[in-house]
Amino acid sequence: MMKSGIDQKALADMFANATAQQGETLRQAVSSATLKALQGREMTVKNIRGVLTSVTQAASVGAAGSHLPEGHVEDLLDNALAGMDAALLKAVDAQRTALEQFVEQGVGAQETMLKGALGNLEKMEDMFFSAVGKAASAAGQPLQGPWDQVLENFKLKGSDTGAKATQTVEQVLAAAQQASREGRAASAKAAEALMKGYATLVSGVLIGMSEALRQSPTIERAAKTARKR
Repeated sequence: MMKSGIDQKALADMFANATAQQGETLRQAVSSATLKALQGREMTVKNIRGVLTSVTQAASVGAAGSHLPEGHVEDLLDNALAGMDAALLKAVDAQRTALEQFVEQGVGAQETMLKGALGNLEKMEDMFFSAVGKAASAAGQPLQGPWDQVLENFKLKGSDTGAKATQTVEQVLAAAQQASREGRAASAKAAEALMKGYATLVSGVLIGMSEALRQSPTIERAAKTARKR
């Protein structure tokens, strides 16, 4: 079954048939599936939640069908979380790349859409844990206990996604302040035109187009079009 771009059956089967020694293989498979699903849609909070929910559901179904003891089931779920975290980390990098381009073109820190994008980044870790926790709760017993334990442990150490998101917000704000001091500021219309394509551009970066984005005239064209209006 395909849901939010995830082949849930294939992923569930992988979890159900995994051995205790295949943790790294599972982590990589989850990361790859999550990343591929994120690449196939605009990078909105709603879409990210949908992908995380689908991956969690697949992991739950597969883990429930596993013949491994409970301790090893927790390991399976921990690798599912780690895989999703690794994919989201790349999504944060993609957002950083896109935001840096907007700031370079003069989108200021005071712009509403930039504030919204940075606000979503700040909440990325909370959204991650919330989406997985909600989907895990819906799985019910006997997985509720293992999921609760794995999520609690993950929250205690913190996700790589959360750490990188916090760093990214700080970097983008610093760059925006520097651009303002240097007098690089787009008009309100230009800034709005640029940011309207944010979610789509982030998805483009995520599929390996970050260098193309730096060289593409797309952003400049949007700004020029807005200035002519």
